[in-house]
Amino acid sequence: MSQIVLVTGASSDLGAAIANALAGSGHTVYAGIGPAAVDPTGRIAEPSGHALRRISLDVADQRSVSTAVDAIVAEAGRIDVVVHAVGPVPRGPLESFTPYQLAQLYDAHVLSTQRVNRCVLPQMRERRDGLLVWMVPANHDAEGTPYLALHSEVVTMIDHLAASYGRELKGFGVETTIVVPGFLVPEEGTRVRTVGPDDVETAQAYEGRYPGLVDQVDSKLAEQVLTEAEVVLAAQAIAAVVDSPKGTRPQRIAPGRPG
Repeated sequence: MSQIVLVTGASSDLGAAIANALAGSGHTVYAGIGPAAVDPTGRIAEPSGHALRRISLDVADQRSVSTAVDAIVAEAGRIDVVVHAVGPVPRGPLESFTPYQLAQLYDAHVLSTQRVNRCVLPQMRERRDGLLVWMVPANHDAEGTPYLALHSEVVTMIDHLAASYGRELKGFGVETTIVVPGFLVPEEGTRVRTVGPDDVETAQAYEGRYPGLVDQVDSKLAEQVLTEAEVVLAAQAIAAVVDSPKGTRPQRIAPGRPG
């Protein structure tokens, strides 16, 4: 059955691959493009009939989210599936991130999904049907990886939020699938979108105490990025979840590299 799908982060490599894979499976896909990116590289295929449409969507702006969702519902009549994007990877000593930066990071990972959910879920609950797909990036701080503790925190938070939504929405017939690629998701090519601390002075104090640690962390991040083939695999896995009949969709999948 053809679904009406909103992909919130379609300007990234993975988001574009997901949008293309879903459109290729016969679904009507609205590819959300943020204000800082208008798909300049053409990663999103040219629209074919009504299968794939670009739509302006800034998940950090409630007005933009409401406008986009209202436009989709007015045109398509409903939204069946939402694919939530991933946020950036904060990298640096915890102390060197300002409270304002933490607010921005929580917004990118958590509040953005809440804005979208609050707009789309009322019509899903009313129809007793729908699917939320959450991209949860790999958590590589299980062993206390230096300078990635903040990333671990936001990943844990979004994972818990997604699982909680899954339990609470079950009674309304709305399903949830959490997708954990196993490795970090690139923004473009092999580049991960990282966020460094604004408090440079404090960060330098840590660098003086632990010289070369930042370079080691960056090297580790580079090794943990999904390859182009793995991005395609993850997109295909998500398309398979959307294609699956209601009641058979897994609560969690982990496409990508084994382990």
